[in-house]
Amino acid sequence: MTIALIVLHVIFNLFIVLFVLLHRGSGGGLSDMFGGGGGSLGGSAVVEKNLDRVTVVSIVGGMITSVLLVRML
Repeated sequence: MTIALIVLHVIFNLFIVLFVLLHRGSGGGLSDMFGGGGGSLGGSAVVEKNLDRVTVVSIVGGMITSVLLVRML
């Protein structure tokens, strides 16, 4: 159980890093490198909104696994 929880925690944290780097910042960031800054996706506001949701879900999942790991150890 502990090993599965640690693996899940690492996956959540990797997703958090990935999704935060993909967000459009004031300077562009990595989202420009992947074509996110040019508005080539048509609905860039919708894409950014969905990216916000996925990022929040990843953060909440990381927090839950973190609390569970602390309670188990």
